[in-house]
Amino acid sequence: MSGVGLALEGKVALVSGGSRGIGAETVRLFTQAGAQVAFSYRQAREQAEALVAECGGPDRCVALQQDLANSADGRALVAGALKAFGRLDVLVANHGIWEPKDAPIAEMADTQWRRTLGVNLDSVFGMVQASVDQILRQTADPDGVRGHIVLISSTAGQRGEANHADYAVTKGALISLTKSLSSELAPQGIRVNCVAPGWVDTDMSAATLEHAEMGRKIRSGIPVGRAATPREIAGPVLFLCTPLAGFISGEVLNVNGGAVLVG
Repeated sequence: MSGVGLALEGKVALVSGGSRGIGAETVRLFTQAGAQVAFSYRQAREQAEALVAECGGPDRCVALQQDLANSADGRALVAGALKAFGRLDVLVANHGIWEPKDAPIAEMADTQWRRTLGVNLDSVFGMVQASVDQILRQTADPDGVRGHIVLISSTAGQRGEANHADYAVTKGALISLTKSLSSELAPQGIRVNCVAPGWVDTDMSAATLEHAEMGRKIRSGIPVGRAATPREIAGPVLFLCTPLAGFISGEVLNVNGGAVLVG
């Protein structure tokens, strides 16, 4: 009996924020599935170069140094991916920032608010806009699918997050963007979906998860009893970009150990 594969042979994917954490695991899985992958990084050059080597070298995987602070940066990243591989079949908008220090709304600085919206939302708009322009130029497969877009949101985008309103607002906006884009683009052969992780054991969340009191409180609110590994988020992302998910569009896939149900 042959196995069921999650193959992406001949496809090109772009993963933003791909040098570590969820992004790096997504890059690994997509290359293992047969895709060529371009990914962005901002400062972690050594990690990015090591990941390229791990994933087969520049013929299979390329790292693009790119700030993602606004929509123009997002469009520039897509242009870099197209220069590297000549086409684009999958966009995974994974990058984002979260300020670990609490910022009550009465005290939150304008600079923090604007920076979070710029990185987490404005740059995603630019990436999506440029990606859609390219994907629509390409021929659909026999099932009528031209490409896939997966936006990475958060449980914070669904139930909010006290003292982190800037982050929650951007992640909620990505959920709304997913639904809007699905309605617009599904008839044109582009499947747009969203993965909403809860707490994930990454560099961004390490200090909070390792804090004795906060870590215990967080785990107590997750029915599974722990934070996710990056691979447990990357797997569902890969699935949504394969033919097995060809009839899924506009969905928010919660990957949070059941936390969104008890928060």
